[in-house]
Amino acid sequence: MSKAKNVIGIYSVACVLIDRIRTGWKDWGVARERVESVAEHTFKEAMLAISIDSEYDYDIDIFKVVYMIVIHDIAEALIGDLTPFQISKEEKKKLEHEAIHKIFKDLLKGEEIIALFFEFDERKTPEAKFAYMCDKLECDLQCKRYDMEGCVDLNNQEDNETFYNERVQELLKEGNSWSDMWIKFDMERVPYDENFKEILQYAMENGVSSELV
Repeated sequence: MSKAKNVIGIYSVACVLIDRIRTGWKDWGVARERVESVAEHTFKEAMLAISIDSEYDYDIDIFKVVYMIVIHDIAEALIGDLTPFQISKEEKKKLEHEAIHKIFKDLLKGEEIIALFFEFDERKTPEAKFAYMCDKLECDLQCKRYDMEGCVDLNNQEDNETFYNERVQELLKEGNSWSDMWIKFDMERVPYDENFKEILQYAMENGVSSELV
């Protein structure tokens, strides 16, 4: 029964992420009845990866990319969704690595799964770099979605440490909307390639919507 127990254990850990609201949206006070969870973020990342691989020319193993995307946030079920403004990269990495080992160590393919997490974390292979860009892109696009819905009041950010970041303030003072500010902020610090920048530029100019829904 240990195999079945392990399967149910991983499933139960994943279920935590269904209700774990993304910390960044809490910080910005997104006023919406239903705010994005970590699990929803992960699903949309995977769909971005599949669609970008379809539309642009990448020499990558897309199945490996999607695998990385599915597992890379699961540690947040144990440690929470910690933003770069709350904790150092070094401390976050330490906590995530401990959590990943705890979650997957008893699986027969546990070491293989953990190795994929480390590969994503190191961002050295083409697949890891691509997956990382999808991770950041999804956040930027979700920000645009919330902005289009008018979910954030920039005049009510007294308790938001991120709001007072020097570069964030500079971009807002330049007249950028909340989402355009965040997209430009990320474009300065995330190593997006030209295809991802094209997608972000389109989102800033045209919004985030589809004729299909």
